[in-house]
Amino acid sequence: MAHTLPVGRFAPTPSGHIHLGNAFSSLIAWASVRSQHGRMVLRIEDIDPRAQDRRVADDLMRDYEWLGLDWDEGPYFQSDRLDIYEQAVDSLTARGLTYPCFCTRSELHSATAPHASDGTFVYQGTCRHLTADQVREKSKHRHPATRLKVPDAGSAEGQVTIRDRVYGDYHEDLATDCGDFLIRRSDGVFAYQLVVVVDDGLMGVNEVVRGRDLLPSSARQTYLARLLHLPEPSCAHVPLLVAPDGRRLSKRDRDTDISSLREAGISAEAIVGRLANLIGLAERGEAISAEEFANRFTWDAVRHHKRDVVVTENFFLE
Repeated sequence: MAHTLPVGRFAPTPSGHIHLGNAFSSLIAWASVRSQHGRMVLRIEDIDPRAQDRRVADDLMRDYEWLGLDWDEGPYFQSDRLDIYEQAVDSLTARGLTYPCFCTRSELHSATAPHASDGTFVYQGTCRHLTADQVREKSKHRHPATRLKVPDAGSAEGQVTIRDRVYGDYHEDLATDCGDFLIRRSDGVFAYQLVVVVDDGLMGVNEVVRGRDLLPSSARQTYLARLLHLPEPSCAHVPLLVAPDGRRLSKRDRDTDISSLREAGISAEAIVGRLANLIGLAERGEAISAEEFANRFTWDAVRHHKRDVVVTENFFLE
């Protein structure tokens, strides 16, 4: 049987510049694909109207190019693909797999519902059994979100196990670990869980590499892929780069974004070398190109260095 070449992807959200955490996961995603002579897709995840700034998207692409990361296909913009997501929601609704949800954010936050491993609420099915009359009445006062039904607790269909390349098996019983989840918000914006599955499936992405904070969402995405008859990509979740107080780096942290580091006179090779050092692929202070990172890359290196990394002000001097 012929070996299937990997198809990976960059999937940045244009809400700010790429920071070191984004660069770390993107570098690993790119190196994995390039070391196997695969193909990279660039997708700009601007599904939220607040993130639909093409100038910021251009800046993100320049950051990737400056670091030495290239792609073979794209850029695709999610904001140009709304009809595709609409068709996916319609197909699920036609099969009786969705329902309108009128719960407000404050109502969800005030509930005493359990939490999933990623800190999100496990939805308790408040709106799942509304009658048609109740839906009509509630619709007069609030536009509903759309939730996807998950199988009953304990059912075989609701058991999802992810074979993660770095962290091993991750298992969820969807009913008890996440509950019915949103595929479209009340403001009409399609949910991340839906669009990422549709896009990866239609773009042929078969290798997804991203931060370990997104590992819990993989079970929901796998379930959606099965419902939509789309292929399930392999997953690899990588350690996070975190601030000294333990929070993950954000695009609000200007001192860790790539453009600020470039302006401070730190070279792309120095950044790549420092990130390579985190997983044992470069010596302290060694500057290497992205191409050299790919030449040295192995998944064993990531698995052996899978603790989150604290980024301090002296990160490039340590």
